[in-house]
Amino acid sequence: MLSKAPVITLDGPGGVGKGTVSGLLAKHLGWHYLDSGALYRLGALAAMNHGVDFDNESALAVIAEHLDIRFRQDANDKITILLEGDDVTRQIRTEEVGSNASRVASFSRVRDALLRRQRAFRTEPGLVADGRDMGTVVFTDAPLKVFLTATSEERARRRVSQLERGGEPVDYQQVLSDINLRDDRDRNRAVAPLKPAENAVLIDTTELSIEAVLDQVLQQASDRGLVGH
Repeated sequence: MLSKAPVITLDGPGGVGKGTVSGLLAKHLGWHYLDSGALYRLGALAAMNHGVDFDNESALAVIAEHLDIRFRQDANDKITILLEGDDVTRQIRTEEVGSNASRVASFSRVRDALLRRQRAFRTEPGLVADGRDMGTVVFTDAPLKVFLTATSEERARRRVSQLERGGEPVDYQQVLSDINLRDDRDRNRAVAPLKPAENAVLIDTTELSIEAVLDQVLQQASDRGLVGH
């Protein structure tokens, strides 16, 4: 039987602050955290490592079904992601893996293979889940669904800053082009397209700090009696 622990979902395109806000929210509430995008990135990286064609849905589904992954958290809440025993925490955040993750996510058999894994994260005292279809497909009964947005230009600026801090050379126009391409792919795919859930709270983060976004989400959680659950 699936757990009915409360869930807060944060969906939206890349670069809106989902991961940072979700991590801080989970820590504040003392809940578990699911970075669903990491699962698709891990699937993409595994496919790359094994030379699987990204047009081969059957082979990609097999990869997704047998992903050997572990999330290891240290005393400082730093999470290390292991794929087949190797630390790939930084590698899965590259532009190439992100782009391929979007391709992997377009296949229904891959999404079905990862669906059970995602739902298994739902345990007491609660779960904060971030992704692109957490509120519309994976946790449709979540008491609080949030959809974050921001302009593509601002998201590109944030991504460039993030990559430069990691020492990766990057071109703003290329990043902006990649973001627009991925947005188009995610919004128009046949399975689980990127869109807000009907009852989602929409927050535009373009002009907001991470703290301001977190405060808004916490207020929404408090209004629903989820704080202190």
